[in-house]
Amino acid sequence: MEKPNLTIASSPHIRSSESVQSVMRDVLIALAPAAIASIYFFRTGAIINIISSIVGAVLAEYLMQKILKKPITINDLSAVVTGLLLAFNVPASAPWWMTFVGGFFAIAVAKQLFGGLGMNFMNPALVARALLLASWPVQMTAWTLPITKSVDIVSTSTPLAFIKQSDVVQRTGIMDMFLGNIPGSLGETSALLLILGGIYLIYRGVITYVIPAVYILTVAILAYAFSGFDSSMIMYNVFGGGLMLGAFFMATDYATSPLTVKGQIIYAFGCGLLTSVIRYFGGYPEGVSYSILLMNVCTPLIERQVRPRVFGEVKKNEK
Repeated sequence: MEKPNLTIASSPHIRSSESVQSVMRDVLIALAPAAIASIYFFRTGAIINIISSIVGAVLAEYLMQKILKKPITINDLSAVVTGLLLAFNVPASAPWWMTFVGGFFAIAVAKQLFGGLGMNFMNPALVARALLLASWPVQMTAWTLPITKSVDIVSTSTPLAFIKQSDVVQRTGIMDMFLGNIPGSLGETSALLLILGGIYLIYRGVITYVIPAVYILTVAILAYAFSGFDSSMIMYNVFGGGLMLGAFFMATDYATSPLTVKGQIIYAFGCGLLTSVIRYFGGYPEGVSYSILLMNVCTPLIERQVRPRVFGEVKKNEK
């Protein structure tokens, strides 16, 4: 009788067809519509910054892995995703070399120096954005007007810059923010396309709805409360700025967000709370990036407090 072939190995025994490359490919597909929209609205500036950021990130991945004598993994597309996300966080008017430096820093320092993919404790793209904003604040806040806007209504401020003014809704229409016809970073091009990209990721099982839903809902409720119960400010805060980009693509990063549902709810609520506080009471009009970075740091503590009980463990002796 022929004996069956048995493979004796340690866990895990459940295999999945998913890989890092397939997950990152799905993320790129989800980001593609917004990237195309940014090119439509900002033309050459968007193309140059997207390319320079991705090249900087991929080059850093290759060089750091060569220096550290690690396997070269640029084919897994994770560096490409980081570069594209960083490009979404800079204005179209930013010089190419600045975005290149940001992409290089995101991978070389915020990712590879901490051990590589899955070992970073903060989102690399947001770390790089914080570096660029601290180093070149003028270039990072020089907003470019979309080509679809007439010259006689040029404004160098993003919609959130007017958040404390009473005529805020008149300055920028809700529909313009929803479609992306506003000045701002490349990732503020279209809330609609970012939402569609997020739905695609949920459908593919790359992310769950928990973090985006709790994050966006928290911002909506607090915007209503902080604005003196002005219902028009709900949509303004939800569609303005980088909330959709942060909620669907930044806050859901596997390495920097909690694994448990309870932890994800606490984490997303913290992101929404910090975003709203910075927007309404801080000196900077946008708070998405800093709120996510701060909650990234809190993730290990959140996981420690909400981790499920392990059954069968020996009870600790009481002294």
